[in-house]
Amino acid sequence: MNKIPTLEQYLIQRLAKTSVANYLYTIEHYLKTNPKAKRYKYQDLVNWLAEVRRQYPNIQTSIRILSAIKKYYEFLVWTGQRNDNPCQTLTVKVGGNHSIQTQDLFTSSELEMLLNRENRYKDLLDRNKVLISLMIYQGLTSDEVIRLDVDNIDLDAGTVCVKGSSKLNRRTLELRPNQIRILDRYINETRPQMKRANTSKLILNKLGKPITVEGLFAVVETMTALFPVRKLNPRTIRMSVISNWINERKYSLETVQELAGHKWPSSTEKYRRPDENEQRKLINQFFPI
Repeated sequence: MNKIPTLEQYLIQRLAKTSVANYLYTIEHYLKTNPKAKRYKYQDLVNWLAEVRRQYPNIQTSIRILSAIKKYYEFLVWTGQRNDNPCQTLTVKVGGNHSIQTQDLFTSSELEMLLNRENRYKDLLDRNKVLISLMIYQGLTSDEVIRLDVDNIDLDAGTVCVKGSSKLNRRTLELRPNQIRILDRYINETRPQMKRANTSKLILNKLGKPITVEGLFAVVETMTALFPVRKLNPRTIRMSVISNWINERKYSLETVQELAGHKWPSSTEKYRRPDENEQRKLINQFFPI
């Protein structure tokens, strides 16, 4: 009989090491102050969050706490201890130009699970690996992906040239070594076999024509079973990538702005999470064990 993973083991697979420690700390406080939490319903969580917001003047602290608690209920669903996540749709309301709420976004390791998803059709497997890799490694939008031409990929230089738009800047991004291998096979072997129309577009649909935004969303939709209680779509994938650049890899805001193609620094600043050690001090201040 397989042993059910612990909460810590679950978090280790999905979060950075420092985040695991802080999430466990927050969840421990939550369970001690809410002994019936395992059976809480949505309204119970609404009431709890209202109290958290009252206790914490810093909105980012509330967001951070909610992020940890959502992971706790995701764990209960994942292990079969609950059929639902009562706080799945719960958010901390903010006004104005505030930070992105990162509690529902995906870590780098979670995004890599999308790349490793099996597909029984080899042509579509190669196509999907190219499509997904450009989203999870370079953070491309769905529109940027469908507008890529074959000659935007430079296999020798190991780069992809992303076309600019009214919302995002043009940029040239490095490809990862594993992407270059996938792209080489797709461009030189798979794509010519799939092609049924005179087109220079990189990504083709199963009929051999340029894929549309709707078609791209449909590809991602087939992968939502990996995260049944979370919102997985091209937009949340890109948001996750940008967040991970800042908060996991600790890239500078200037670097992330360039990678993401943001025209304004404020668009990038929204993704910065508050310092986790400071969050832990605040949690202990208001909810000491």
